[in-house]
Amino acid sequence: MRKTLAAGITTGIMAGLALSVGFVAPAQAISATSADLSVLHAIPDTPVDVYVNGALTLDDFQPGALAGPLDLPAGSYDIAITAPDAADASAPILEASVDLAANTSYTAVAHLSASGEPTVTAFVNDTATTKAGEGRLTVRHVAAAPAVDILAGGSPVIENLTNPNESTLNLPVGTVSAAVALTGTTDPVIGPADLTIADGLLTIVYAWGSAEDGNLALAVQTVTVGHTTPDAVISGTAGYAAERDAITQAMWLIGGAFAVAAASVTVIVARRSRAARSNA
Repeated sequence: MRKTLAAGITTGIMAGLALSVGFVAPAQAISATSADLSVLHAIPDTPVDVYVNGALTLDDFQPGALAGPLDLPAGSYDIAITAPDAADASAPILEASVDLAANTSYTAVAHLSASGEPTVTAFVNDTATTKAGEGRLTVRHVAAAPAVDILAGGSPVIENLTNPNESTLNLPVGTVSAAVALTGTTDPVIGPADLTIADGLLTIVYAWGSAEDGNLALAVQTVTVGHTTPDAVISGTAGYAAERDAITQAMWLIGGAFAVAAASVTVIVARRSRAARSNA
């Protein structure tokens, strides 16, 4: 049997959790028996309803909005995404089964594949503590677009990132001017935008939307991860050259872009074509 949502979670509470880009998650409530789950809607121009285990959980969920995190018992959950104001979950645009492991933080993202088809990806958020004076930056490609490079100060620091993969860097606290460009180019298709790297904080940047439709955008999620006991705390804002050096060094240590650390997610069916979605 599928587990039901934790007691006390209501449609009204969840609707109140549907926040705009820049949402800051509170400290994790994960435990030996529970997981945290946030949900990002990254399918452009398509408000949706979200059902979990058959119950309406997010009503009229808008593109670019983020909800959660919910503290849920570990187990399997059925997620159905429908047109807004659907009577029930019997005719979903998407269905997915998500297995949540205890003591783990997840973000489930409804987004477009590289070819523009709707899909769901569940990412595992890296909540390991950082060193004192460092924060963590994760970049996730969930856009209908080819491979991209992430630029800092106009130079690529992450290369050939493909949908639906991610790359993670631990960086000194400060401000990074970041942009997204198609791989092999330096002409930004998103940004540049200033990203704050904060002590003991995971900043997750999502590149979402559609390159063909000209609506590529960034969504930002932050999650508190904490840090080790400091010997000294480094602070301040680095210049572009320092940003590039720090990021390049971190990339050598971490290994650059790697495959998505995903929950066990099975997308069952995309029931509508992209054209039909726009009429939803």
